[in-house]
Amino acid sequence: MGANLPIASVCELAPIPAFPRRRGKEQKQLPPVRPENLTRVTAKVDPPWDATAWRVAARAALCAGLPPEQLDWSGGAQGSLLGGLDLSTLPAQRTAPRVPSEFLSLAGAVLCNRAEDRHGLLYRMLWRIAEGERALLQRASDPDVHRATTMAQAVRRDSHKMKAFVRFRAVPGADEEYVAWFEPDHHIVDRVAPFFARRFAGMRWAIVTPYRTALWDGEAIAFADGGVRADAPSEDAREDLWRTYYANIFNPARLNPTMMRSEMPQKYWKLLPEAALLPDLMRDAGLRVREMAERAHEAPRRRIPAAPAPAPVVAGTLDALRESARDCRRCPLWQPATQTVFGEGPAHARTMIVGEQPGDEEDLSGRPFVGPAGRLFSRALDELGIDRTALYLTNAVKHFRFEPRGKRRLHKRPDVAHIEACNGWLRAEIAQVKPERIVCLGASAARAVFGPGVRLTEERGLWRTREDGVRAFATVHPSWVLRQGDPQAQADAYAGFVDDLRLLLAA
Repeated sequence: MGANLPIASVCELAPIPAFPRRRGKEQKQLPPVRPENLTRVTAKVDPPWDATAWRVAARAALCAGLPPEQLDWSGGAQGSLLGGLDLSTLPAQRTAPRVPSEFLSLAGAVLCNRAEDRHGLLYRMLWRIAEGERALLQRASDPDVHRATTMAQAVRRDSHKMKAFVRFRAVPGADEEYVAWFEPDHHIVDRVAPFFARRFAGMRWAIVTPYRTALWDGEAIAFADGGVRADAPSEDAREDLWRTYYANIFNPARLNPTMMRSEMPQKYWKLLPEAALLPDLMRDAGLRVREMAERAHEAPRRRIPAAPAPAPVVAGTLDALRESARDCRRCPLWQPATQTVFGEGPAHARTMIVGEQPGDEEDLSGRPFVGPAGRLFSRALDELGIDRTALYLTNAVKHFRFEPRGKRRLHKRPDVAHIEACNGWLRAEIAQVKPERIVCLGASAARAVFGPGVRLTEERGLWRTREDGVRAFATVHPSWVLRQGDPQAQADAYAGFVDDLRLLLAA
């Protein structure tokens, strides 16, 4: 690994202070120690998969000048059964080295492996790098590098399987709560939980494994002790429908049992509702293929129906409007979007908040302002003492416009045509709620509320009265605050955003 590669401190997250070198003096060289004369030292990592805990211990050991053969690594709070000195009691004898950032990334994956020797293996590699083998990770044939790479690959493969085969089931008698059972091969729950928090942000869920449980309440991830399979529901009312769907889309002509067992090992079958169908589907595959080959050719049917003409927005209750908007085809955004995201809040709220459009998390959950920008907005309301549940929250555009980028969906600003197409829904919401005041978050919302010709830079924070008598003002969208790259710029932008919302307290 060359000197031009990025480097990072082995303890970039650790609270242990650095020990600076003295200028003009050579680094103190430790005298060689014979292995049979070494005093054993215990290094603890709790929990054993935690990268920060390992970095703290590894840095302390390096600063104390302890070679790998002198350390006994202990994972968990119970400590080591081998005795020996406690690492935290030893004084530092030299400064901590700097190591390639690639090593820290590799270590994060290796620590999640269940192998008992992973802590010692990583420290041995770290020691070698600190002693001058800067290009160690480039030597793929090195036994330590090969073993660490193999362990990291096993963790990444296990993480992929968890993302693919976790199945949530509704908790009987609970309101929108879901639990899944999974048996990972390695300690990957902490590593994979953020993926599910992003993917299922709009529902409350728990993933139970034998060693650890991850919980999501819609705001933050928490962890608890592991459980047993009985902690998760065994059935779900939706699973019969899913099995019917799976049986109908199963293509016997593409059946490859060897590949299926490789990509979907049988240990995961018990987690999948469709697994009970697989033996019969696989047994009858040959017969179904022959029937398909003998069947007369049929002209292909049109799979995507022609879009109907946009239905007019009919005045009615908010519930009726919301139901009508589910089938909105007034612009092309409905096709790639998951669902319509209509407004929510009290039917006669005093204040209406109008944003630009749903984001990724809103599109998946079907609720407005639940993503990162929505959480920033909630934080600002809390600071001002404004009750979010008293507000009616909606958007100028009801479908998520995005640009696919790999597996991610990146926000793309709606066009004027999209704002105009959705404006009928917004006007109907305003007519039903009859708010006393409206807050427009961003330029798109300002255009939808005030009409064309509004310039946010000139109108920001200024009350205006609409033709219907409703007072309104515009400010920036909270996503604009999040896009400020510099921390100080973001802090200043947030302070200005809060100041604008403070107008609600004086009105």
